[in-house]
Amino acid sequence: MSAEPAPLPAHHVLILGGTTEARRLAQALAPDPSCRVTTSLAGRVASPVLPPGETRIGGFGGIAGLAAWIVEHDVTRVVDATHPFAERMSFHAAEAQALTGVPLLALRRPGWTARPGDDWTFVDSLEEAADRLPGLGSRAFLTTGRMGLHTFAHLTGTWFLVRSVDPPEAPVPPRLEVLLARGPFTLDDEQELIARHRIDVLVTKDSGGSATAPKLTAAREAGIPVLVVRRPAVPQGVPEADSVEEALNWLGVAPEDGAHVGWET
Repeated sequence: MSAEPAPLPAHHVLILGGTTEARRLAQALAPDPSCRVTTSLAGRVASPVLPPGETRIGGFGGIAGLAAWIVEHDVTRVVDATHPFAERMSFHAAEAQALTGVPLLALRRPGWTARPGDDWTFVDSLEEAADRLPGLGSRAFLTTGRMGLHTFAHLTGTWFLVRSVDPPEAPVPPRLEVLLARGPFTLDDEQELIARHRIDVLVTKDSGGSATAPKLTAAREAGIPVLVVRRPAVPQGVPEADSVEEALNWLGVAPEDGAHVGWET
C-alpha cells in the first residue's frame, strides 16, 4: 500500500527580505509543517546569506508583477521585512496588498537614538549628507552602502573609508579605500578601524538594529561627529511590528519555537 501524500501547507508566507529580522522570521516559521515560507531577496548582494525555506532572488516587475506572484503562488500573508531604506519595495507591497487583499505586515526595526555625548547631525538624504560633510571632517567613514556612493563622487577634498559586502562600482570618490566586510561588527573592531584610519567623521543611515550599532558607540567615544540620514517615508495604513516576536504574534505562531498555534483568518 502506498503512503498517503503529505498534506499541503495551509498557509504561504511571503517575506520580502534582506535583513536580519527577515532571516530570523524565516527560521521561526520553518519548523511549522502547516506553513510554506518564501523569502524574496533583491539580489543586490552577490552571495547573500540564505534563510531556511524557499528563496527567490530578483525583482517582481513592479506592483502588478508582485500582485500576480502573490495570487499565482497562493500567498496568504506578506511580511515586508526589507531594509528601512528600501522604500520603493515597501510602497509596492502596500499597493499589491490593495490589489490582492492579502494581509500585509511591515516588520521595521526601531531607529537609533542618540545618547549623551553623541554629536549627531540629521539630514534627509545622501545628497544633503554630501553637502554637509566637508564642514564636519576630512577623513570620513562612509557606511551608507555602495549603491549611493556616486553621491559623494564629486568630493575631491575628503578621504573616504567605505565598507560594503561587495565592491562598489564607478563613479566613486577619487580618494577612497574600500573595506569588504559583512556585519555584525564589534565595538573593538570599530574602535580599531577609526583609530587606524584617523577617521574624523562618520556618515551612516538610520538603519537601526544591533549588527552595525557599535560604530556609533565608537564614534561617541572617539569624540567625532556623525552624519545620520533619516529614514524615508513609509506607506500609511500598513500595520507594523518592531520585532520578530511581534511579527510571529501577528501571524499566529508561537515565538518561542515556531510551533503552529492556530493561524488567524
